[in-house]
Amino acid sequence: MSTRAAAVAGYFYDAAPGRLKHDVNHFLNAETAACEVFPEALIVPHAGYVYSGSTAACAYRQLLIDPDQVKRVLLLGPAHRVYVKGMAIPSVDRFATPLGEIALDKEGLSRIGALPAVQVIDEAHREEHSLEVQLPFLQTVLNDFTLIPVVVGGADAAQVAAVIDALAGSEHLLVVVSSDLSHFLGYEEARRIDADTCDLILNKATTLRGEQACGAAAINGLMASAWSRKLQVSLLRACNSGDTAGERSRVVGYAAFFLH
Repeated sequence: MSTRAAAVAGYFYDAAPGRLKHDVNHFLNAETAACEVFPEALIVPHAGYVYSGSTAACAYRQLLIDPDQVKRVLLLGPAHRVYVKGMAIPSVDRFATPLGEIALDKEGLSRIGALPAVQVIDEAHREEHSLEVQLPFLQTVLNDFTLIPVVVGGADAAQVAAVIDALAGSEHLLVVVSSDLSHFLGYEEARRIDADTCDLILNKATTLRGEQACGAAAINGLMASAWSRKLQVSLLRACNSGDTAGERSRVVGYAAFFLH
Protein backbone atom coordinates (compact mmCIF):
# COMPACT_ATOMS: atom_id res chain seq x y z
CA MET A 1 0.00 0.00 0.00
CA SER A 2 1.20 3.53 -0.77
CA THR A 3 1.48 6.19 1.92
CA ARG A 4 1.80 9.96 1.87
CA ALA A 5 4.56 10.67 4.40
CA ALA A 6 4.36 13.52 6.89
CA ALA A 7 5.92 16.60 5.29
CA VAL A 8 5.87 19.25 8.04
CA ALA A 9 6.59 17.18 11.17
CA GLY A 10 9.38 18.94 13.04
CA TYR A 11 8.34 22.23 11.49
CA PHE A 12 4.66 22.94 12.14
CA TYR A 13 4.49 20.44 15.01
CA ASP A 14 6.84 18.12 16.91
CA ALA A 15 8.17 15.12 14.98
CA ALA A 16 8.64 12.94 18.09
CA PRO A 17 5.45 10.90 18.71
CA GLY A 18 5.58 11.22 22.49
CA ARG A 19 6.11 14.96 22.49
CA LEU A 20 3.52 15.48 19.76
CA LYS A 21 0.92 13.50 21.71
CA HIS A 22 1.79 15.53 24.81
CA ASP A 23 1.42 18.82 22.92
CA VAL A 24 -1.94 17.93 21.40
CA ASN A 25 -3.31 16.74 24.74
CA HIS A 26 -1.96 19.87 26.42
CA PHE A 27 -3.90 22.06 24.00
CA LEU A 28 -7.05 19.96 24.37
CA ASN A 29 -6.88 19.82 28.17
CA ALA A 30 -6.38 23.58 28.40
CA GLU A 31 -9.84 23.99 26.87
CA THR A 32 -12.14 23.28 29.78
CA ALA A 33 -15.44 24.17 28.15
CA ALA A 34 -17.18 21.96 25.62
CA CYS A 35 -20.52 22.55 23.94
CA GLU A 36 -23.28 20.06 24.49
CA VAL A 37 -24.09 19.84 20.77
CA PHE A 38 -21.96 17.57 18.60
CA PRO A 39 -20.57 19.35 15.51
CA GLU A 40 -21.44 18.42 11.95
CA ALA A 41 -18.54 20.52 10.61
CA LEU A 42 -15.55 22.46 11.90
CA ILE A 43 -13.53 25.37 10.56
CA VAL A 44 -10.05 25.35 12.10
CA PRO A 45 -6.72 27.14 11.54
CA HIS A 46 -3.60 25.46 10.18
CA ALA A 47 -0.53 27.35 11.37
CA GLY A 48 2.27 25.93 13.49
CA TYR A 49 0.89 24.59 16.74
CA VAL A 50 2.69 27.21 18.83
CA TYR A 51 0.65 29.84 16.99
CA SER A 52 -2.76 28.29 16.32
CA GLY A 53 -2.82 25.00 18.23
CA SER A 54 -4.89 26.39 21.08
CA THR A 55 -7.50 27.77 18.68
CA ALA A 56 -7.70 24.50 16.77
CA ALA A 57 -8.01 22.59 20.04
CA CYS A 58 -11.11 24.48 21.14
CA ALA A 59 -12.83 23.13 18.01
CA TYR A 60 -11.49 19.59 18.22
CA ARG A 61 -12.44 19.36 21.87
CA GLN A 62 -16.09 19.36 20.77
CA LEU A 63 -15.54 15.90 19.27
CA LEU A 64 -14.73 14.44 22.68
CA ILE A 65 -18.44 14.51 23.46
CA ASP A 66 -18.72 11.26 21.47
CA PRO A 67 -15.52 10.21 19.63
CA ASP A 68 -17.21 7.15 18.13
CA GLN A 69 -19.77 9.29 16.31
CA VAL A 70 -17.26 10.09 13.55
CA LYS A 71 -16.06 7.32 11.25
CA ARG A 72 -15.25 9.38 8.13
CA VAL A 73 -13.67 12.83 7.83
CA LEU A 74 -13.95 15.00 4.73
CA LEU A 75 -11.00 17.38 5.11
CA LEU A 76 -10.67 20.39 2.80
CA GLY A 77 -7.83 22.92 2.83
CA PRO A 78 -6.24 25.46 0.50
CA ALA A 79 -3.34 24.77 -1.84
CA HIS A 80 -0.15 26.52 -0.72
CA ARG A 81 2.59 24.73 -2.69
CA VAL A 82 1.15 23.67 -6.04
CA TYR A 83 -1.25 25.42 -8.38
CA VAL A 84 -4.47 23.44 -8.58
CA LYS A 85 -7.25 24.11 -11.05
CA GLY A 86 -10.32 22.97 -9.18
CA MET A 87 -9.61 20.46 -6.42
CA ALA A 88 -7.04 17.70 -5.94
CA ILE A 89 -7.40 14.30 -4.31
CA PRO A 90 -4.56 11.78 -3.82
CA SER A 91 -4.05 8.31 -5.24
CA VAL A 92 -2.32 6.88 -2.16
CA ASP A 93 -3.89 4.53 0.36
CA ARG A 94 -2.82 6.20 3.60
CA PHE A 95 -1.63 9.45 5.14
CA ALA A 96 1.04 9.22 7.85
CA THR A 97 1.92 11.40 10.84
CA PRO A 98 4.25 10.65 13.76
CA LEU A 99 1.16 9.26 15.53
CA GLY A 100 0.58 6.58 12.89
CA GLU A 101 -1.19 6.05 9.58
CA ILE A 102 -4.74 6.95 8.57
CA ALA A 103 -6.51 4.90 5.91
CA LEU A 104 -8.06 6.90 3.09
CA ASP A 105 -11.74 6.42 2.32
CA LYS A 106 -11.62 4.98 -1.17
CA GLU A 107 -15.38 4.95 -1.63
CA GLY A 108 -15.63 8.62 -0.75
CA LEU A 109 -12.69 9.57 -2.94
CA SER A 110 -14.17 7.63 -5.85
CA ARG A 111 -17.48 9.41 -5.47
CA ILE A 112 -16.07 12.93 -5.49
CA GLY A 113 -13.42 11.96 -8.05
CA ALA A 114 -16.21 11.62 -10.60
CA LEU A 115 -17.02 15.33 -10.28
CA PRO A 116 -15.66 17.53 -13.09
CA ALA A 117 -13.71 19.93 -10.84
CA VAL A 118 -11.83 17.14 -9.02
CA GLN A 119 -8.53 15.66 -10.23
CA VAL A 120 -6.06 13.15 -8.82
CA ILE A 121 -2.88 15.16 -8.16
CA ASP A 122 -0.53 13.62 -5.63
CA GLU A 123 1.92 16.51 -5.97
CA ALA A 124 -0.68 18.89 -4.53
CA HIS A 125 -0.78 16.80 -1.36
CA ARG A 126 2.89 15.89 -1.00
CA GLU A 127 4.03 19.01 0.89
CA GLU A 128 0.69 20.62 1.73
CA HIS A 129 0.48 21.59 5.40
CA SER A 130 -3.13 22.82 5.56
CA LEU A 131 -4.44 19.25 5.71
CA GLU A 132 -1.53 17.60 7.51
CA VAL A 133 -1.60 19.76 10.64
CA GLN A 134 -5.19 18.69 11.31
CA LEU A 135 -4.35 15.00 11.40
CA PRO A 136 -2.66 14.66 14.83
CA PHE A 137 -5.67 16.37 16.41
CA LEU A 138 -8.06 14.03 14.62
CA GLN A 139 -5.95 11.00 15.56
CA THR A 140 -6.08 12.07 19.20
CA VAL A 141 -9.76 12.89 19.60
CA LEU A 142 -11.29 10.18 17.37
CA ASN A 143 -11.06 6.43 17.85
CA ASP A 144 -11.23 5.00 14.32
CA PHE A 145 -11.89 6.90 11.11
CA THR A 146 -11.06 7.07 7.43
CA LEU A 147 -9.98 10.24 5.66
CA ILE A 148 -11.13 12.00 2.47
CA PRO A 149 -8.49 14.71 1.88
CA VAL A 150 -9.17 17.47 -0.66
CA VAL A 151 -6.80 20.29 -1.60
CA VAL A 152 -8.85 23.22 -2.87
CA GLY A 153 -7.30 25.45 -5.51
CA GLY A 154 -9.03 27.56 -8.14
CA ALA A 155 -12.53 26.32 -7.42
CA ASP A 156 -15.69 28.36 -7.07
CA ALA A 157 -18.22 27.97 -4.29
CA ALA A 158 -20.57 25.81 -6.35
CA GLN A 159 -17.78 23.36 -7.25
CA VAL A 160 -16.69 22.96 -3.64
CA ALA A 161 -20.32 22.71 -2.52
CA ALA A 162 -20.81 19.84 -4.96
CA VAL A 163 -18.00 17.89 -3.28
CA ILE A 164 -19.47 18.51 0.15
CA ASP A 165 -23.01 17.67 -0.90
CA ALA A 166 -21.82 14.44 -2.53
CA LEU A 167 -20.77 13.14 0.89
CA ALA A 168 -22.19 15.25 3.71
CA GLY A 169 -25.22 14.03 5.51
CA SER A 170 -24.07 10.42 5.35
CA GLU A 171 -23.89 8.66 8.68
CA HIS A 172 -20.81 9.26 10.85
CA LEU A 173 -19.25 11.87 8.53
CA LEU A 174 -17.54 15.03 9.81
CA VAL A 175 -16.57 17.92 7.51
CA VAL A 176 -13.43 19.85 8.46
CA VAL A 177 -12.37 23.02 6.62
CA SER A 178 -8.82 24.21 7.25
CA SER A 179 -8.29 27.98 7.04
CA ASP A 180 -6.37 30.83 8.62
CA LEU A 181 -7.67 34.40 8.37
CA SER A 182 -5.77 37.56 7.36
CA HIS A 183 -2.01 37.48 6.83
CA PHE A 184 0.83 39.84 7.75
CA LEU A 185 -1.11 42.87 8.88
CA GLY A 186 -0.52 44.94 11.99
CA TYR A 187 -2.17 43.65 15.15
CA GLU A 188 -5.06 46.13 15.40
CA GLU A 189 -5.79 46.16 11.67
CA ALA A 190 -5.87 42.36 11.65
CA ARG A 191 -8.28 42.33 14.59
CA ARG A 192 -10.69 44.64 12.75
CA ILE A 193 -10.52 42.78 9.45
CA ASP A 194 -10.78 39.35 11.07
CA ALA A 195 -13.77 40.45 13.14
CA ASP A 196 -15.56 41.42 9.92
CA THR A 197 -14.58 38.08 8.33
CA CYS A 198 -15.90 36.18 11.34
CA ASP A 199 -19.21 38.02 11.02
CA LEU A 200 -19.40 37.02 7.36
CA ILE A 201 -18.78 33.37 8.24
CA LEU A 202 -21.38 33.48 10.99
CA ASN A 203 -23.83 34.76 8.41
CA LYS A 204 -22.85 32.01 5.94
CA ALA A 205 -21.38 34.33 3.34
CA THR A 206 -20.17 32.67 0.15
CA THR A 207 -18.05 35.59 -1.10
CA LEU A 208 -14.95 35.49 1.09
CA ARG A 209 -11.72 36.53 -0.62
CA GLY A 210 -8.25 35.11 -0.21
CA GLU A 211 -7.00 38.15 1.68
CA GLN A 212 -9.72 37.57 4.28
CA ALA A 213 -9.10 33.84 4.70
CA CYS A 214 -6.58 31.64 2.91
CA GLY A 215 -9.18 28.87 2.90
CA ALA A 216 -11.82 31.20 1.47
CA ALA A 217 -12.76 28.89 -1.41
CA ALA A 218 -13.38 25.95 0.93
CA ILE A 219 -15.35 28.09 3.39
CA ASN A 220 -17.45 29.56 0.57
CA GLY A 221 -18.20 26.08 -0.69
CA LEU A 222 -19.18 24.87 2.75
CA MET A 223 -21.58 27.76 3.20
CA ALA A 224 -22.96 27.32 -0.34
CA SER A 225 -23.69 23.63 0.13
CA ALA A 226 -27.30 22.54 0.33
CA TRP A 227 -26.34 20.41 3.33
CA SER A 228 -25.19 23.37 5.42
CA ARG A 229 -28.44 25.31 5.03
CA LYS A 230 -30.01 23.49 7.94
CA LEU A 231 -27.04 24.11 10.21
CA GLN A 232 -26.17 26.93 12.58
CA VAL A 233 -22.67 28.44 12.75
CA SER A 234 -21.03 29.29 16.07
CA LEU A 235 -17.71 31.02 16.72
CA LEU A 236 -15.57 29.34 19.35
CA ARG A 237 -12.52 31.61 19.32
CA ALA A 238 -10.77 34.26 17.25
CA CYS A 239 -7.25 35.56 17.83
CA ASN A 240 -3.99 36.07 15.96
CA SER A 241 -0.34 35.19 16.23
CA GLY A 242 0.26 38.37 18.23
CA ASP A 243 -1.89 36.85 20.98
CA THR A 244 -0.02 33.54 21.06
CA ALA A 245 3.62 33.37 20.04
CA GLY A 246 4.41 36.09 17.51
CA GLU A 247 5.31 39.76 17.39
CA ARG A 248 2.53 42.24 16.61
CA SER A 249 3.79 44.14 13.59
CA ARG A 250 2.92 41.30 11.15
CA VAL A 251 0.34 38.84 12.41
CA VAL A 252 -1.75 35.98 11.03
CA GLY A 253 -5.36 35.61 12.11
CA TYR A 254 -7.01 32.43 13.38
CA ALA A 255 -10.56 31.42 14.23
CA ALA A 256 -12.43 28.25 15.08
CA PHE A 257 -16.09 27.67 14.22
CA PHE A 258 -18.43 24.74 14.43
CA LEU A 259 -21.57 24.00 12.48
CA HIS A 260 -24.33 22.18 14.29
